[in-house]
Amino acid sequence: MADRFVYSPPGEPLDVLHHDAQILVVNKPAGLLSVPGKGAHLSDCLLTRVQRAFPDALLVHRLDLDTSGVMIFALTRHAQRHLGLQFEKRQTRKIYVARVWGRLEPAEGEVDLPLAVDWPNRPRQKVDHERGRPAHTAWKVLRHEETEDGSPVTRVRLMPTTGRSHQLRVHMKVLGHPILGDPLYAGEAARAAADRLQLHAESLRIRHPDGGRGVTFRAPVPF
Repeated sequence: MADRFVYSPPGEPLDVLHHDAQILVVNKPAGLLSVPGKGAHLSDCLLTRVQRAFPDALLVHRLDLDTSGVMIFALTRHAQRHLGLQFEKRQTRKIYVARVWGRLEPAEGEVDLPLAVDWPNRPRQKVDHERGRPAHTAWKVLRHEETEDGSPVTRVRLMPTTGRSHQLRVHMKVLGHPILGDPLYAGEAARAAADRLQLHAESLRIRHPDGGRGVTFRAPVPF
């Protein structure tokens, strides 16, 4: 079981990757909520911090608390609708990088397993073929590595075409290769192998709300 959760958000300044009249793109740090949780102790979040600097910023999508990387906000209602439809219709291209436990083989593959909330163990999710919503992830091995004690790990690129809660984390666990540092889905050794969830939203490709041209935003992998 994971230890009791204590919210201790990082204090680092806002990392703006791009800013124009329609959109704002930031590099979300690990350990910071995307939106406020329930209760005053969970009020500090990326949305709140963004709106201090950009009062017109509007939410478009979210990243898990423990995930870092590219997150986009709309600065107009038009942009929010435009981007929201792209996410809904799976027209965006999201690429994540993760380090997973063990030697993941073959060099690439796909996971197509429906997911649903594991109600007795919330916020955990689970594979559910009867009630789950479709979830699809493609993966490609970048290289095989080792932990400091010599345990095999794999650096992998993950390309989800759906956006279910904890999708990448559950799909990797189902493959037998949980993400390092995952407090919910990794076993003791994999959880202890990193001081954070080693999952990062490396790039996001969208059609810009002003004119529809394709643009890609990237944030360097911090691990």
